[in-house]
Amino acid sequence: MKIYPVILSGGAGTRLWPLSRAVLPKQLLPLVSDKTMLQDTALRLAGRPDLMQPLIVCGNEHRFLVAEQMREVGIKPLGILLEPVGRNTAPAVAAAAHYLQAIDPDAVMLVLPADHVIADVDAFYAAIVRASALVADGALATFGIVPTGPETGYGYIKSGEALAQGEQCFKVERFVEKPNRETAQGFVDAGHYYWNSGMFLFRADAYLKELAAFQPAIASAAEQAVAKDYRDLDFCRLDEAAFTACPSDSIDYAVMERTRHAVVVPASIGWSDVGSWSALWEVQPGDAQGNVTRGDVYLDNVSGSLVRAESRIVAVVGVQDLVVVETNDAVLVAHKDQVQRVKQIVEHLKDKDRTEHLHHTKVYRPWGCYEGIDIGERFQVKRITVNPGGKLSLQMHHHRAEHWVVVSGTARVTCGDKVSLLTENESTFIPIGMNHRLENPGKVPLHLIEVQSGSYLGEDDIVRFEDVYQRT
Repeated sequence: MKIYPVILSGGAGTRLWPLSRAVLPKQLLPLVSDKTMLQDTALRLAGRPDLMQPLIVCGNEHRFLVAEQMREVGIKPLGILLEPVGRNTAPAVAAAAHYLQAIDPDAVMLVLPADHVIADVDAFYAAIVRASALVADGALATFGIVPTGPETGYGYIKSGEALAQGEQCFKVERFVEKPNRETAQGFVDAGHYYWNSGMFLFRADAYLKELAAFQPAIASAAEQAVAKDYRDLDFCRLDEAAFTACPSDSIDYAVMERTRHAVVVPASIGWSDVGSWSALWEVQPGDAQGNVTRGDVYLDNVSGSLVRAESRIVAVVGVQDLVVVETNDAVLVAHKDQVQRVKQIVEHLKDKDRTEHLHHTKVYRPWGCYEGIDIGERFQVKRITVNPGGKLSLQMHHHRAEHWVVVSGTARVTCGDKVSLLTENESTFIPIGMNHRLENPGKVPLHLIEVQSGSYLGEDDIVRFEDVYQRT
């Protein structure tokens, strides 16, 4: 049996603000190891004989980061499907199912979020093998995590009748929403309730059949989105009109809670969805006082805390059970018991039309990255890095002029009809309304300082005439 992993790399991870943001969400960050969570998810599947290369589903704005992160760890995905808008998991998995059926009509899908931790990979693979015996007969399997405590942040699955043909597998009796602590303790004491992991194994055709029965609008829209998809560089773009018209729903609500074919496979695999800062603290090794740290951190008489420094020294003295997270433009200080309220900070930033929930001061682009250094009335300063061979779009601005100073490397600059090479300590000026392009023709990264001046300095003041990355 060939099993095709489908990695869902959507979501903004708002509960892990200020590190996780819309443009760079938690699955694309190195939170637990030196690899990003997406990379860890893909790597734990590698080397298994019946697991194919992964199919990744992600948003358009993350496509180049996803591709680059896979290249960094030597994984060539079966494909990268681009969602024009987020529509929850049921449509995303339906699109992946149609995509896989065109490759293999008997495809079996292993659906995995990109942002989970699994400590015992061998036990996870053993659970996949147990589930595969059931899905061959049309079952839709979900992996239920054996609870280690009365967790109130997870939904639960109540198991029913044991399945003789499946070792340690059960029919699903019902799904339960996130409970209060007393109810969760009752579930743990009862012994036949499991955490809902959001991971699934089923045949693509079995899922699509059930989806068509219970949510025909989603099934139809996803089918059209794949039928009208098109290639864009190494990506597959789902049809925007069809997918945008698709109702938004999760796999659980759309199919799993309604189908008669749902089964649960218990798994004790060291699993966490890392859905909050306290959850991240739990899955990482701490010091003798129970502190988890990363970056330039100084602690004195501190216990049970998570302290993370991204850009400067963070000193914490005489506290316990805190979360302290520092980035270049924001600092979070919260008690571990209150970290679920971080989402309210993000909502506040949205309501105030701020940008700290959207992106960091360093913003990644397919050609490299830029980082904001200073901003004031009618000016902005950025540090720009262009990778070897990287090429910005041929563009112009209506409201700003730009001064470029090369710090290191070589820049090929197009300004109007003139093309010139600049090296270290050389500079150039791009007037308002002038067509221009920046390229790195060299073998080492190009670093330069950009000073923008003008009446409007927003990133949306870019008119692109030509772009090797096919951005609009």
